[in-house]
Amino acid sequence: MVLSRFWLAIFISSIVYVVFTFFMGNSYTTDFILNGQKDDPILISEKYLNQVPAFIKDSIGKAPDQKMVVHKDTTYIYKSGTVKIYCGKQKADGLLPTCKSTLLDTIIPLIAYLAFFCGLMQLLIDSGASEKLAKKLSPVFTKIFPSVPKNHESISYMTLNFAANFLGLDSAATPFGLKAMESLQEINPDKDKASDAQIMFLCLHAAGLTLIPTSIIGYRAAEHATNPADVMLPCIITSFIGTIAAFLIVGIRQKINFKSASLAVALITLIAAIAGLLFYINRLDIIGKNFFTSNLSGLMLISIIVFTLIFSFIHEKKFAEKNTTVFDAFVLGANNGLQTGVKIFPYVLGMMVAISFFRNSGLFEIISNGISKVFSYVGVSSDITNSLPVAMLRPFSSGGSRGFMIDAMKTFSPDSFTGRLSCIFQCSAETTFYVIAVYFGSIKVKNTRYTLGTMLLVDLVCVIAAIFVASWFF
Repeated sequence: MVLSRFWLAIFISSIVYVVFTFFMGNSYTTDFILNGQKDDPILISEKYLNQVPAFIKDSIGKAPDQKMVVHKDTTYIYKSGTVKIYCGKQKADGLLPTCKSTLLDTIIPLIAYLAFFCGLMQLLIDSGASEKLAKKLSPVFTKIFPSVPKNHESISYMTLNFAANFLGLDSAATPFGLKAMESLQEINPDKDKASDAQIMFLCLHAAGLTLIPTSIIGYRAAEHATNPADVMLPCIITSFIGTIAAFLIVGIRQKINFKSASLAVALITLIAAIAGLLFYINRLDIIGKNFFTSNLSGLMLISIIVFTLIFSFIHEKKFAEKNTTVFDAFVLGANNGLQTGVKIFPYVLGMMVAISFFRNSGLFEIISNGISKVFSYVGVSSDITNSLPVAMLRPFSSGGSRGFMIDAMKTFSPDSFTGRLSCIFQCSAETTFYVIAVYFGSIKVKNTRYTLGTMLLVDLVCVIAAIFVASWFF
């Protein structure tokens, strides 16, 4: 209900603002809202040749392509008897290109990932591996998720999702997470309302405890950072703080027993493991860090695949007992993944189009600039305010916030405080609205209860933590 109203508010306010600016004469065309491509120049005016300044009139007529650039961001093009004036760049794809790119660039790759990893998940189920994993982790998970029965299959799905997030394997984390939500939905007494277990899982997933921010390091390397991996430790610490915040906020709401011995042991073990990894990584030189970060995630994913195949081969009799084979079980799981991808397409499309409208309307920039000015008035450093657009857009769009992050590194250099903080913002938060739409949309849950508010609060905690951690390190 909350997500639906928010979605409508974004759409309606963006459309109203576009229409208002058009009739007030502040914009020349609305075509870019519908058909424009990201980073395309925006048409702001069209004049006859004798209406433009004399120096432009003389120069544009002599130019071989009848094109002239002024002040780097304003372009005059003489064509068919008129001069079209372009200024600035479009922030995101228009409505129609967004519909196309959502299908081709988001859904189709996602369906492929879902098909493959859901196929592996079916092997883990039929071979009995997921059951054994659930039994091992039940003492801890039943404390965090009291409503989940002991040894329930959702425990293994959630474990694999957390592990994939931890290793920065987004393509694997989503299929495991969707399977976890489907499994939790089977024991949900009210199918239209999010259960406590689903809320806890999604908030922990969104907090995104990450060990290897592979993509962030890659973008920093592309921008020629002196040490592309120098944000790795701040990213780990910030995402860990976010995860603990999510657990505490939801746990207090759900009256989790924090005094449980098994829960305390698990938490201490996790903290010790992260501390040990931080200590080990901190001792490596630049080449060592680059080697470690570029190989660990890939090796772990390969290990999961190899383990699944070998375990399935060893326990091939279990497949025969179910009148199937290892390959047929994989195909069945892949087919289920395909159906899940098709099912969530409308939810993803609706959210992506709303975000496209929101960004192209100019409302986001007005809100972002206003918040930055407020912070600057109260004495917040410009190094921080310049990176805030990344933090503000991250809950809406990963691609949009990534664009701001790259722009911050290009403008202020990747080794600047602004460039590094932007990277930590990008790593330590999740695309909240996208995640809620996809995960709850896949199981057709309409009432998400307090999920959105909690996830946004966790995002805020991550933003504050990122600022303090970045200030401490840099």
